[in-house]
Amino acid sequence: MTDRNARFQNALDRLDALHAEDPRREQVADKEIAYELLYAQRMSEWLGRVAPQASEALRLATRAQHLQRWLIPRDNYPKDRRGYLAWRRALGHRQAEQAAQILHEAGYDEAVCQQVAGMIRKERLRSDPDTQALEDTACLVFLAHYFADFTTAHEETKLLRIVRKTWNKMSPRGHELAMTIPLPDDAQALLRKALA
Repeated sequence: MTDRNARFQNALDRLDALHAEDPRREQVADKEIAYELLYAQRMSEWLGRVAPQASEALRLATRAQHLQRWLIPRDNYPKDRRGYLAWRRALGHRQAEQAAQILHEAGYDEAVCQQVAGMIRKERLRSDPDTQALEDTACLVFLAHYFADFTTAHEETKLLRIVRKTWNKMSPRGHELAMTIPLPDDAQALLRKALA
């Protein structure tokens, strides 16, 4: 293993160790896994489809997307749109700073650390291909793994709004991949209705 590969694996291991601290667990096949570790693995898996030639920085940002998300609970913020946005901003800043620190400790230079942090904060979303690929990946993971359950917990008007906002954040490549996701019939119908 080259020094560069060892550094990358060290960074992934550090990120995954933090993901594994999530007290929430999910059953996958015959084993239990930390919720955010599973999410991080799904993000990396989907990035392979979104951007097969992804840069090392993009691969690291993708793996760090929800870094210790459970430490800033949604319930700490008002239950309105403004509260939701404040919560998302707080998460993005904390996760970006923490990821940059972990990468620095793993041996990455300041430029890479800040590049990864900028992607996690969704800076230059429409103009930076890596940031857009990260956003596409997050949207696809949501649609593929969480959307069907999400539809049972919210009323239709809210779901239609969320689907439209999710769709608008994605690139044409993201849209193309989204249409390949097999969804249950009611989730598929909701997606079609939102996009009509």
